[in-house]
Amino acid sequence: MVRAPKTLVTAHHGERAPAAGLGLDSADVRRRMVERLRQANPHDARVLQALAVVPRHLFVDAALVTQAYEDTSLPIGHGQTISKPSVVARMLDALMQGANARRTSHLGRVLEIGTGCGYQAAVLCGLGRQVVSIERIRGLYDKATTNLAALGLQHLRLVYGDGMLGHAPNAPYDSIIAAACGAEVPACWLDQLAIGGRLISPVVGAGKRQTLIVVDRTEAGYQRTEHEAVQFVPLKSGSV
Repeated sequence: MVRAPKTLVTAHHGERAPAAGLGLDSADVRRRMVERLRQANPHDARVLQALAVVPRHLFVDAALVTQAYEDTSLPIGHGQTISKPSVVARMLDALMQGANARRTSHLGRVLEIGTGCGYQAAVLCGLGRQVVSIERIRGLYDKATTNLAALGLQHLRLVYGDGMLGHAPNAPYDSIIAAACGAEVPACWLDQLAIGGRLISPVVGAGKRQTLIVVDRTEAGYQRTEHEAVQFVPLKSGSV
């Protein structure tokens, strides 16, 4: 069952106060977004429910808050973006079809590469039992910490560091999801994936075309499948 976060939030540094006056705190706004996603493409009902309980407008800058529930990516600063809800839904749909997720009906222990503003981490908390999210940009790590603290989420750990290294202290992970695109899936991510676990990440190929790659780990090794074209920010090493 998806756990609903608290939706009441106070303003931080004067950024969030306008939202309530626009009616964005209403659950109906989120339900309409989810219904549009459902009508456009079939999605796992558990994923749609997780999206329906997270107030996306709390993760969007005040100047863009009226676009929070549109199916569009939006800038969040530092050259990064919050992903389109439809892309988040498709990637989470794929994770829910991993062997461990099918067996348990949840994502288990999750590693997210690229916290950004924290929106996807909040959605993951409704689908997993423990979520570790790592962000390399200090300004975004701080922003996500503030955004997520307002929701009172449990079983979530934010880490400031190099996402290309994964996060070995909490490995192995049943589910790994990356929000940035590299030339290949780093070997350490594969090492940190549990048997029966599933990883999804954008990867750039010939002609700079990005595609979603799904990797399943079995007792025999790794199985890789290629999915649809996407557009993500570049995966970078180090922390700034």
